[in-house]
Amino acid sequence: MSDEQCELAPFALLRQQSWLSPAFPTGSYSYSHGIEWAVEAGDIHNRKSLVDWLEADLCYGSGRNEAIFFIEAWRSATEDDCGKLLEIAEVAAAFRGTSEFALETSQQAASCLATLRRVWPDPLLETLSELISKFRIAPVLSVVLGVRAAKQDIPATLALPAFLQSYVANLITAGVRLVPLGQTDGQLAIAELESAVLAVAAQAQQATIHDLGSVGFMVDLASALHETQYTRLFRS
Repeated sequence: MSDEQCELAPFALLRQQSWLSPAFPTGSYSYSHGIEWAVEAGDIHNRKSLVDWLEADLCYGSGRNEAIFFIEAWRSATEDDCGKLLEIAEVAAAFRGTSEFALETSQQAASCLATLRRVWPDPLLETLSELISKFRIAPVLSVVLGVRAAKQDIPATLALPAFLQSYVANLITAGVRLVPLGQTDGQLAIAELESAVLAVAAQAQQATIHDLGSVGFMVDLASALHETQYTRLFRS
């Protein structure tokens, strides 16, 4: 490792921690990704059922697709391929099963993009912002973070699992509040999903947008039914 790499690595680590921190102003705490309806319906009622639900979403549903969007954005940014990046951004924006899923990712991504442009600016991120604005494409969080991680020289083998861990940890926090569960149960759930996070990250690194797909039907159904749920604490 060169002296230059030694200087950059600590900043890259700190910045990734900042971008994936609950303190980063994306508003992620206000979304449950359909978990609120699943709790209301009794499909999620304890730690085991929460872990089973999230593992299915991660391995076969939305989580798997977000991993592919992240890695494809990371690859495009590494190669400075703006044409491919625009294609990924467009497909990612369209690949939403419900209106609440679209709102969930676009609002978080818009907040993330605005903060990154102001605090940690990058030329390719500026180009992406201009392109999606020009073509009226909604931003997607996995794409924005994939680009910024690549331009910070964070290896995909580190950036992608960290992103997925943040994805499930946020939903576990929602589950802890909704079931409700104790904080220790929340941490146990995160620990129990570590193997799934690493497995999905490894699979995604061998995938392309042609491998997109979902059999997480109950997750999509939960999101659709949440739109008309009578009492709601979360926006999705």
